[in-house]
Amino acid sequence: FLHNELAPRKINTLILRVDYDYRFQSHPELSDSDALSKADVKKMVQACRSLDIRLIPEMDLLGHQSWAGHTGKLLSVYPRFDETPWVKMPKHYKWPNAQDLYCKSYCPLYPGIHKVIFALIDELCDAFESNAFHAGMDEVFYIGEDKCPRCGGRDPAALFAGEVSRIRNHLAEKGRRLWIWGDRLLDGKTTGLGMWEASMNNTYRAIDMIPKDVVICDWHYERADQTAVYFAMKGFDVVSCPFRNPRTAAWQMEDMHKFRQRSTSEMRDRFRGIVETSWSDWESFLRDFYSHQKSAGEKTTAADCFKQLFPKT
Repeated sequence: FLHNELAPRKINTLILRVDYDYRFQSHPELSDSDALSKADVKKMVQACRSLDIRLIPEMDLLGHQSWAGHTGKLLSVYPRFDETPWVKMPKHYKWPNAQDLYCKSYCPLYPGIHKVIFALIDELCDAFESNAFHAGMDEVFYIGEDKCPRCGGRDPAALFAGEVSRIRNHLAEKGRRLWIWGDRLLDGKTTGLGMWEASMNNTYRAIDMIPKDVVICDWHYERADQTAVYFAMKGFDVVSCPFRNPRTAAWQMEDMHKFRQRSTSEMRDRFRGIVETSWSDWESFLRDFYSHQKSAGEKTTAADCFKQLFPKT
């Protein structure tokens, strides 16, 4: 796929969401049962390097520590790290729900948690031979909870900025750069973007509290909201991220070119390009990618969107 599809499209960066699907040596108790071996990773590294494709590992940090009724590996093994231990995982998950449970978060102030997290980050970056790391940090709904003995009463923006900065500083010590999703840094109420693509729990002020060398992945899936300009004006490198709407993706690509052309020399290089996202397993993506059936309506698959956004040259 790398040789036949990505390279001919001149794709230069591949972000792989690994999470706990790696056989960690530092914390083997946190490895999923079907995890990648180091040898598996090295095959990908070599293949990408031969095609000048940068490979960046991703692990969801802070938020996304559970999904539906399933608790993720970190909080399953270390339940004491849970920001909301009083919120119990339901047998049958529904949204919305009385406890506003979307995904669990870990407590960023729990003593010793970063010793564990940083060991995982280092091991992934070493295995992937990467000078960048994507920490996710999107859709964090549980943060600064009043019942948390450490976070209760604290400013959510300061808590979020503190966690971003801790991860960034650890990476910087080894010459690595942090990438994150940008939604928690946008004001959901003022912009009308709401609670998913932006923050309604007051984390957005963290944009003025974090280091400017963090790369922002600015995702909008239904509209081509021009928030990339906001991030660039704040001093950040930014990429626009579509999903499965080809029209929206085309507008985002057009905007990225326009922003570069119509900006000052100081701003121009901060508009770094487009990152197509895919939120399915790899087999589903490939099945959609090689299917000759046309999807109905405006919303198609991530594979369809990717092929239209990046045609073979």
